[in-house]
Amino acid sequence: MKTIVTGGAGFIGSHLVDRLLAEGHEVDVVDNLWTGNLANLESARRTHGDRLRFHHLDIRDATLVELIEARAPEVVFHLAAQADVRVSVARPVFDAEVNVIGSLQVMEGARRAGARKVVVASSGGTIYGEPSPDALPVTEDHPQHPTSPYGVAKKVVDDYLFCYHALHGLAFTALALANVYGPRQDPNGEAGVVAIFAGRLLSGEPCTIFGDGQQTRDFVYVSDVVDAFMRSVTEGDGMLLNIGTGVETTVNELYDSMARAAGVDLPARHAPPRAGELARSALDPALAGKTLGWTPRTDLDTGTVAVLDWFRAQRPA
Repeated sequence: MKTIVTGGAGFIGSHLVDRLLAEGHEVDVVDNLWTGNLANLESARRTHGDRLRFHHLDIRDATLVELIEARAPEVVFHLAAQADVRVSVARPVFDAEVNVIGSLQVMEGARRAGARKVVVASSGGTIYGEPSPDALPVTEDHPQHPTSPYGVAKKVVDDYLFCYHALHGLAFTALALANVYGPRQDPNGEAGVVAIFAGRLLSGEPCTIFGDGQQTRDFVYVSDVVDAFMRSVTEGDGMLLNIGTGVETTVNELYDSMARAAGVDLPARHAPPRAGELARSALDPALAGKTLGWTPRTDLDTGTVAVLDWFRAQRPA
């Protein structure tokens, strides 16, 4: 199967590229390397270089449509994004240019190429806005009232997917991802809290928790997320599916668990809460289980230990 992965040099995208190559598929990676890193593809290029092509290209570039049409993929996996909520608040036009216009170019390229399907990374942590506690874990039929420009952009992209399906017959599955974590996640930039804690704990630096630390998140391991993308190749057409665990974990609980695993006896520092941060978040994965046969398999303790081990392995000898 010929595939294109936008954002394929990034954290999640590179793991997806590894899985596709391991299963014998051809992969074209499109990435502008703003947050992606060619080092994430080093092993793939060394082992499967004959089936992997890299294109240093921004998804906003008009030539993206021509590239996708020329490469004629059967399936396009769209993961490239401006993924920092804070950046979206400070620069909403830029966020829309990348996440809306860029995504439209991906869809248009897939349409012209006659691709069978696009599988898109949506955002379960933002498209539903701030659900009431009794609505958690959130199901896919929950009203979508995002409270950040990033969440609005992701919601709009989901709407465009439905539109392209209605107008052009382009099949899609949109995966509303919870807080994804795992090896290769950069502890800088828009990184998740697991990577940030891992990097600082192993460097002996204090960790900062914004607010009282009682805010909750749904942490889902990257290999489980990749499995959902792969299952979506043949299942879930025309659907938005939550990819999470359904379990709420407070940031305080996460820190305590990771500090113990890292052998660090140092309390976290607390700072004022950040504007716009959700108080609680969790996604109900039942529909993904029914539709894709998918279920999260990696518990948080096992996953965070794997992240700490990966960070240790990256440190100079």
